[in-house]
This record gives sequence, structure tokens and C-alpha cells, in this order.
Amino acid sequence: MPKQFEALLLTKTDQGQNAAWTQLSDSDFMEGNVTVRVTHTTINYKDGLAITGKMPVVRRWPMVPGIDFAGIVESSDDPRFKPRDQVILNGWGTGETHLGAYAQYSRVKGDWLIPLPEGLTAADAMAIGTAGYTAMLCVMALEGHGVTPDKGPVLVTGAAGGVGSVAISVLSKLGFTVQASTGRPQEEAYLRSLGASGLVARQELSGPGKPLGRERWAGAVDTLGSHTLANVLAQTKYGGAVAACGNAQGMDLPGSVAPFILRAVALLGIDSAMAPREKRLRAWERLAKELDRDKLRSIMQTRSWKQAPELAREILEGKVRGRIVLEVD
Repeated sequence: MPKQFEALLLTKTDQGQNAAWTQLSDSDFMEGNVTVRVTHTTINYKDGLAITGKMPVVRRWPMVPGIDFAGIVESSDDPRFKPRDQVILNGWGTGETHLGAYAQYSRVKGDWLIPLPEGLTAADAMAIGTAGYTAMLCVMALEGHGVTPDKGPVLVTGAAGGVGSVAISVLSKLGFTVQASTGRPQEEAYLRSLGASGLVARQELSGPGKPLGRERWAGAVDTLGSHTLANVLAQTKYGGAVAACGNAQGMDLPGSVAPFILRAVALLGIDSAMAPREKRLRAWERLAKELDRDKLRSIMQTRSWKQAPELAREILEGKVRGRIVLEVD
């Protein structure tokens, strides 16, 4: 390992937040027992919020942002990992309270790492990233509640984003009829190529709605929150379920208890950052087996990690389609 390495460092001053490429050394590392040479990372909505400072994602200063990485073990005091092992990390407070992925090297706890699943490259893993892994957690939650293809269609909101793109691909491969909700009608061909059978305009769901609406879908994956989530719940079929994993529209839930007490609809909260290791391993094992590689690569763009600040703004503006893999120099 070199004496110094490059990283994107966020600092906070009286004038506001600053992001700059800088040199760090192993003396800057935080607590951990495995050192990883980062080869690939990605850009998630949360990363965009952290880099731009649009929301208080960062809780320790200074901070290296980035909640996902794939890389190669450089050194390890954890018996589960040895030098040259390929590993991935998602969440666990990296980029928030622990120095994150936008660095050439990272020292983390071995409990936070999982082996790169057989059949996936490091680039594949970051094309999936927290977004795709979260999508699989949503699918697993819906299955656990008994949502099956014969019960009716499943809705995916924020469909052209990272979570939405992977959710559509996985659900369609599992035999579900998938309806995609998006505010970008120009993405219809792209969404249908992933397996969506139809589109629902974002404006149908994004405004104030009724406590109950017409029953339309057996389940849903929601990435938006706020009015969208309230309307999705109000239009879910009796006994159905909604897996909620995002708050792109807002943190509020301006709805009613009616879907829960009159239609027995379940709201399933999905947390990816602190999910137990065994659940992570199951999700990644299924992604390696069930996610269509051709579809994965069709939603993937490869960029240099030096473009992260620019991409952070674009992802918050809804200009990013699918998944972006960042190659680390």
C-alpha cells in the first residue's frame, strides 16, 4: 500500500460544505480490521445528497463519501478474509459516519464485507450496488408476505432509477406483471426492455389522494415516499403489500389508516444499510443467480470516479438512468 492515496474529502466550514480531491494516508483510517484497495464504486441518491449537502447525510467531518465499493483485500486481521480476496461493501454508515468509498483504499470492519458472489465481476457488483441490493430486499419482502405473480401486477415507482430498474428486471424474470411509474415518458422503451408491461404516469400518484382508491396492484416497490407512497397504499389490493425503501419525494406519509384496516394492506419497511449479514448474503446470492446479466449491462454506464461531484448533481435532478459504475484509478 502506498504511503499516500487519493480520496474525495468533504469538509465543512462557516461558509458551507466543500468537496475536494486530496491525499490521505493510513493514519487517516478509522477503526477496522480489513484494508481494501477499492477498484469500483457507484453513485447512489444518498451519495448525491452527501456530496451536494442537500440533506444532512454526513454526520462526521471531514468525511469521504460513498456507501458502496468493490475491491481487493490488501491486508486483514479477520480470519474470514485474506489478501487478494475480492469483496463488496454496502452501507454500514460508510460515507456517513465512517470514511467511505470514494478513496483508493478503505479500512473497514470485516463484519461489513461479503465475498464477491461467484459469477459477478466487481463492475457487475457496483452496477447492482446498494440500489440493486435494496431492490432484491424489496422483492424478498414481498415474497415473504405472500405476493406472487398470480395475485396480480406489481408496481415499481421511480422506475427509471437504480432501485426501480433492478426491481423491474428481477420481478419480470420471476414472472410478475410489472407496471412502471415514472415522470420520464421518454424512458418507456427502456423500461419495457427491462420487463415492464405498462407505464403509470408519475402525476397520477404524486399529488394528494383519497384514503382508498380502486384496487390496482397486488404489491409495490416504492422509492419515493410522501404522497406517492400514500396513493400506492390506497390502490393496493386486499391483502397486498408495499415495500418502501426511499424518500425521493419526501419523508412524510400524508395518508390514511384505511388501507391497513379495511384492506389488510401491509407496509414493509426496507433498510439496506444495517441489514444483517445473513440477509445480505441471501440477497446477493439471488442477484448473482436471478438478475439477467444482459439487462444489467443494458442499465449500466461506466464513468471515472473523478466525475462523482458532477454526477451527484445529476442524480438529484433525475437525470441519471439506471446504474453508473465508477472506476477507481
